[in-house]
Amino acid sequence: MTSARKTFDLVVVANRLPVDKQLDEDGNVDWQRSPGGLVTAMESVMRANPGAWVGWSGDAGEAPAPFYEDGMHLRPVGLNAEEIRDFYEGFSNDTLWPIYHDVIVPASFHREWWAAYERVNRRFAEAVAVEAAPGARVWVQDYQLQLVPALVRELRPDVRIGWFNHIPWPPVELFAQLPWRARILEGLLGADFLGFQRQSDARNFVRACRQLLGLKTKGDRVALADGSGRRIRAAAIPISIDYMGLEALAKRPDVMERAKEIRESLGDPKVLMLGVDRLDYTKGIRHRLKAYEELLHERHIGPPDVTLVQVATPSRERVEAYRYLREEVEQTVGRINGELGQIGAPAVHYLHHSYPREEMAALFQAADVMLVTPLRDGMNLVAKEYVTCRHDLGGALVLSEFTGAWHELHQAFTCNPHDIEGLKQTMLRAISTPTRDKQRIMRALRRRVADHDVQRWARRYLAALDAAPDLPAPDPRGPSAAAPVAPPESAPLAPNATGPADGEPVTASTSVSE
Repeated sequence: MTSARKTFDLVVVANRLPVDKQLDEDGNVDWQRSPGGLVTAMESVMRANPGAWVGWSGDAGEAPAPFYEDGMHLRPVGLNAEEIRDFYEGFSNDTLWPIYHDVIVPASFHREWWAAYERVNRRFAEAVAVEAAPGARVWVQDYQLQLVPALVRELRPDVRIGWFNHIPWPPVELFAQLPWRARILEGLLGADFLGFQRQSDARNFVRACRQLLGLKTKGDRVALADGSGRRIRAAAIPISIDYMGLEALAKRPDVMERAKEIRESLGDPKVLMLGVDRLDYTKGIRHRLKAYEELLHERHIGPPDVTLVQVATPSRERVEAYRYLREEVEQTVGRINGELGQIGAPAVHYLHHSYPREEMAALFQAADVMLVTPLRDGMNLVAKEYVTCRHDLGGALVLSEFTGAWHELHQAFTCNPHDIEGLKQTMLRAISTPTRDKQRIMRALRRRVADHDVQRWARRYLAALDAAPDLPAPDPRGPSAAAPVAPPESAPLAPNATGPADGEPVTASTSVSE
């Protein structure tokens, strides 16, 4: 007699698995931890709440069999080459991403991309239905999987479903451009609780449901009109990082020694400025380089006393807008170094590849000024990582007001990256502010991140999911098997609370990450 297949009380669903497949010299498969921000944030969550992770393995073709890696049960979902092109590169990153980021570049609309998006979302939902235990909690991640909540509810009405959006949710005037806007909203309304980075994002979602679907809303609740009586809550619970783990890494003697080596290899400048981003048009790299170039031309700063290291992690290189951005950034760096650099002392050190966490922690400690200047970002965990690594209270954070991180780290040197002159002045202020004042600022920033780390984020999210209105239908196969949640550090948002306004302290909180 065969034993019953093991299922899980917590199922995390994300576009990618938390590991990447590597082949050794003999062709044997090895799985290594992915460097992405979502993985960085969720890894410690999965340690505290053992469960299953459903996601794409990163390769075209049939999905590998489910397996365990470092204590996590991983269930791969397969995508063929056409689906990678249409679902991932197409609809997710050339349709949704521009719309959700204020149409910094124009969005593309293709019906075959939408068909692939529907098909892949259903495949993910079917995998979830297999892995989830009776009464399980299913936690769906991000914009690639917005149809999954409703599809899972069709297949498994016994489970409790949450969704978290790691990127901004656009104003209804932008979201309304999507030809499939109603289907996306209906997909998300299959969840019990929807989490966003900022309260303005949650309000934008509720407003879209009211204006585009004609649904009744009250505060942070959306009431369905299908006769079920279900209400869905949408609220802000901003994500964070593993503060204790990263701080411990940054305090390792080899990491601190590496930080000194980095400065020495760069000629030991008086001021080392640093940018660390995915090579994405939302990150404001071109605006940052323009401001820096003007400061050099105006002789406010210059090598060898001041230098800039720009780490640009490769991203979505088969999408045309990203190929164009890379060409433009590399041409700009070449021009700056050609006109304003010195022999042995380039004005910009440009690095177009990713680095392990140890190297990033060393880079953060080496940098006197950290430039986090996105035009639009759901959170931007790099800002929190930099603050965490500065256990010496050194350094200065220049932070765009258009990041989710700014709502928590508003003591930083704030900038509007669209205002090049203002950005220049902020950069100079970050350099020239007295050390004692910068230490006071860094102490406050570190306290905020330490108090609102990723474990607190997960506890508060899961508590909000469990407390969301309208419990799912009882499981016909028996009582709920969901594991209890550890109590949050402070009480979850009250059932009728709408959350803080933008700019106010939030009540809760991906590294090169986002």
